[in-house]
Amino acid sequence: MIAPYLLFFFAGIGAFNGWVLAAYLWLRPPGTPAQRWLAALVLAISIRTGKSVLFYFYPQISKSVLQVGLTACFLIGPCLLGFVRAWADPAGERTRNDWRFVAALLAAAAAFGVAYPYASYPQWWSAAPAWRAVTYSWLACLLAAGAVGLRAFRRAPPPAADGLTRGHAAAVVAGTAVVWLAYFTAGFTSYIVGALSFSLVLYLGVIVVLARRKAGAAAAAAEPYQDRKITPDEAQAALQSLHRLMAAEALYTDARLSLAKVARRLNMPPARLSQLLNDNHKTAFKAYLMQLRVDAAKQRLRAPGQVMMEQVAEASGFLSMSSFYSSFKKLEGTTPAAWRQAQLRAATDS
Repeated sequence: MIAPYLLFFFAGIGAFNGWVLAAYLWLRPPGTPAQRWLAALVLAISIRTGKSVLFYFYPQISKSVLQVGLTACFLIGPCLLGFVRAWADPAGERTRNDWRFVAALLAAAAAFGVAYPYASYPQWWSAAPAWRAVTYSWLACLLAAGAVGLRAFRRAPPPAADGLTRGHAAAVVAGTAVVWLAYFTAGFTSYIVGALSFSLVLYLGVIVVLARRKAGAAAAAAEPYQDRKITPDEAQAALQSLHRLMAAEALYTDARLSLAKVARRLNMPPARLSQLLNDNHKTAFKAYLMQLRVDAAKQRLRAPGQVMMEQVAEASGFLSMSSFYSSFKKLEGTTPAAWRQAQLRAATDS
């Protein structure tokens, strides 16, 4: 009795988490075109597989749900091609208007659905020719995306701000191909295999990404200065980006902020950021954070009113009162309380 529930869970969890992942990719900075195309692709596949799960377990489901699922399936191929083209052209020199083509396809599909809804014209939506047209158009886009990707691999496109690498692009194309094959061969296996394959691909992808990040962090820790020397112009631009990020978002107020977290926000390897600070800013990451936090504490200590020291320390990013006092005294040569009193006396005398 429990087997159908497990099947529903494993088939449906991929679709649900696909919707969550699509929202994350769409909203996550820096929001590059390739990242937005990937979000649209994941959303289209999630809607398609979600419809499959519902139809498999509830065959009498509303025809409107089936119509939405088929429309999403029609858009999977174009979204995949849009993603690969945007990844291969991060500057958008040749692909900035690709979204107009897909928007036109979506508008045409939506208009067709309004004029000829599934509920009134089921023979048009469920007929073999219609399904074959959608399936083979998906395949055509899949092959085109593979060809674009291969050409891009040979000329190594410049890295984009989203950090999507060759491996990411290849994994997206391969994963989409697995889902297509699962649906194409569903007549020999089961209709639910398509949704199951998406769940499998999605979670394998997450596992691989996490493993690669962990391996990259370990390699960076083992060889912190393996990259080439940073040129003065490159260092100046990178330091300005770092200072702007810290000023705009006050990341230093996170008491558990790490080098790896800041490096990810700057789309920079942790070893590179460490090298930048040590070689070009003449300070280590911990010392850099300490200075920012002490400066923030000084701003709060200057404010009118007797703010409690615990509140100042916590708001400035210090994990404990002991680290707050030791850091402050190390940089200012006095305690926070004595420094505040000196500021008040100076303000009174003036």
